[in-house]
Amino acid sequence: MTKHPLLKASAAILLAAAAQAAAAQEVILKFHHIWPSQAMAPVRVIGPWCEKVAAESNNRIRCQMLHAMSGGGTPPQLVDRVKDGVDDLTITLPGYTPGRFPAMEVFELPFMTNSAEVGAAAAWDYLQKYGTREFPGTKVLATWVHDEGYVHTATKPVKSLDDFKGLKLRAPTRQTNKLLAKLGATPVGMPVTGVADALSKGTIDGFVLPWEVIPAFKLHEMTKYHTETDPSRPAMYSAGFVFAMNQARYDSLPADLKRVIDNNSGAALSRHIGKVWDESQAAGRKMAQDRGNQFTRLTAAETDTWVKASASLYDEWVADMDKRGLPGKQMLQEARDLLAKYRK
Repeated sequence: MTKHPLLKASAAILLAAAAQAAAAQEVILKFHHIWPSQAMAPVRVIGPWCEKVAAESNNRIRCQMLHAMSGGGTPPQLVDRVKDGVDDLTITLPGYTPGRFPAMEVFELPFMTNSAEVGAAAAWDYLQKYGTREFPGTKVLATWVHDEGYVHTATKPVKSLDDFKGLKLRAPTRQTNKLLAKLGATPVGMPVTGVADALSKGTIDGFVLPWEVIPAFKLHEMTKYHTETDPSRPAMYSAGFVFAMNQARYDSLPADLKRVIDNNSGAALSRHIGKVWDESQAAGRKMAQDRGNQFTRLTAAETDTWVKASASLYDEWVADMDKRGLPGKQMLQEARDLLAKYRK
């Protein structure tokens, strides 16, 4: 029996309406990260990014903010939480899971760069060639390094290599732990979220961190001494970040919403975020200055002694890559070449 034309038309209208409703369906993305809501990263990077994708999608993409690990788990678990789809989006440090992302560790070797923006541009290009295989199930939207990392201590200033002896210092990544050991300190690995508690309990005597994040955790109130390397040399250390999305969640989006995500990711976003990190240094440093903390700026000669003391870490990293069947020497040289390219 043939359907009445009106019934056919009604069915077509209903199907079209259903399709339109599905296309217009709001997508809520759980954005989980380590920082308290007032920190620089949520205020200047995460919030603006979410606002921008909401605007460009006519509010069909919205972020559900999970600040300060409020979604559960620990900072080292963020890379797996986003890979496994527990979280949709995260910004985290791959180095919080030591040895999991060895290729990207090249930008965490000591004295590589003193510009987060330059590091970001280089790291994005390098990621495309060597790093994506380290993030299965994950779409990396951006990658960068933080602003210059320095030494911050509670009990005594660090003015020379000898001053590291006897100090227990927190570090974020495997390479930075190795660096502190080469300089003579006892390294204690932990995410930034654990530093205040460790200081208050005397588990550590200080830490290495960039200025950007210190006010967010009030660490300038728990330390008195700050040691900065000579600005004519690359920074003592940097740690790498990734802005990551669950790949399956991205794949499930309609084409127009994928374009919104694509238009807000990649080299330009990486470099922008690096620039934001660079710009954050002065405000973070001023908090320690206003408190009357003491600053030591190393001479170029003293900085060079630190560079020399840690130089073997490059060969060790190359050897580690070679053991994994990767061209370690080539990878290190390409990272350095990319940094030089974007430094110009």
